Amino acid sequence: MNLFMNKALVPAAAIIALMSISSVQASPNSSTTNKTDTPIHFNKGQVSTIITGKLKPDQNEHWYQFSATSWQYALINIAPLAGTPETANIGVLQMPSGKQDGTKGGIIYQGCLPTTGNYRLRIARNLMATQGKTAGYTVEVILLPKYASESLCK
Repeated sequence: MNLFMNKALVPAAAIIALMSISSVQASPNSSTTNKTDTPIHFNKGQVSTIITGKLKPDQNEHWYQFSATSWQYALINIAPLAGTPETANIGVLQMPSGKQDGTKGGIIYQGCLPTTGNYRLRIARNLMATQGKTAGYTVEVILLPKYASESLCK
């Protein structure tokens, strides 16, 4: 079971699908990718990946990117990184259209992705609650293949 998965938040069909997945598309595509974005990689056969990082005191955000197809089910969760004095807990998912969705901490996105293309993920510190120290984060990104997303995206 994944680090942040909560059975109450993820439908049973998704848990079953996670156990039988063999591949996921998650490679960069240059149409909406910024050259400074960090690609999100999934190992062969994985639908989930964990990203950890730290924002330096003079850094307010970091961008990641991945490619996905329309109606793939995605779940993105942010949690603190142990051993860092602050947490970068703002997460925003930018769609290929430019539309954005996100929130502070916890699950920042859960649902079916609307379009095919490059998605950008912004991880940032809460500027209203920062003391300017190093802000760490742990992000789990789950991206189901289209066939496993069908029943969740109807």
